Amino acid sequence: MFNFNFMRFMLVGILFSSLFAAGCSVNMTEADDISENAGSGDYSQEMDYTITGVELGAGQTEAINDAIEAYDNLDEWEQKTSSAAAMLAELDEAFEDEAPIAVAAWSPHFKFAQYDLKYLEDTEGIFGEEETVRTIARTDLEKDLPHAYAILDRIQFEPEMIEEAVAQNAGTDTDYTEIAREWVNENADTVEEWTAGTAPAEGEPVKLVTTHWDDSMFTANVAAVVLSEHGFDVTLSAVDTLALFETIAAGDADASLSPWLPVTDGTYYNEYADQIDDLGPHTEGAKIGIAVPEYMDIDSIEDLNPKE
Repeated sequence: MFNFNFMRFMLVGILFSSLFAAGCSVNMTEADDISENAGSGDYSQEMDYTITGVELGAGQTEAINDAIEAYDNLDEWEQKTSSAAAMLAELDEAFEDEAPIAVAAWSPHFKFAQYDLKYLEDTEGIFGEEETVRTIARTDLEKDLPHAYAILDRIQFEPEMIEEAVAQNAGTDTDYTEIAREWVNENADTVEEWTAGTAPAEGEPVKLVTTHWDDSMFTANVAAVVLSEHGFDVTLSAVDTLALFETIAAGDADASLSPWLPVTDGTYYNEYADQIDDLGPHTEGAKIGIAVPEYMDIDSIEDLNPKE
């Protein structure tokens, strides 16, 4: 009797152990799946398969639409367009909640100094390798105002320089004229290199045009302050990108530091290339693409999921 009960006890124990081990194996597998999914997260669904963009007609907007067409995993995704200010407001809200978000991105821009962002790898090459921000002028500016032309031709920036200057004043009431004037005062040696050997002006008018982008507003205002302090009578107007190229091509404005090439403003540039004077890049190493917060566990556009 003792031996029978003992054997029955042993069989029950072995059976219980086997069932427990099997249950643990299933649970561990499920836990591993949950853990893996939690690592990358179903960000796409949480973002409602939407990329937060900027204005309609912007080169960046068109490039993101091209990306949606090119990437199979972005099938049925949408780009929500509004304005750069609205995009930044949504970005700020996402960071406050540590929520997933994918936004139209370009640098230099102060958001990269203000937020911990990363570009998603663009394996299809839709956004290009690198952008340059260039200075363009009307075709006879060098002949009419050679010293203004020389100064504009020498102006150079580093992307980080622009981001830091603009980020320090983001969200304040300080206008770009004051930001630029402060930057010029703090970088007198650089400005002296730009103006070296050029005769002071005697009130000759110079008309600059810029887009509304923060980086362009900053660089245009720096140029305006430098030229003004050198004796030129400078006016600066903010216009949309098409109007910018049209006014310079027609000779109604003298110069701009706004165009991004080859992707962002490439369409307009190619249309007016033979009617403007391209002085070359004043900022190199610029970039456009789709960016997400660093806390999102994805690295490539291909990591986003198609809409189910």
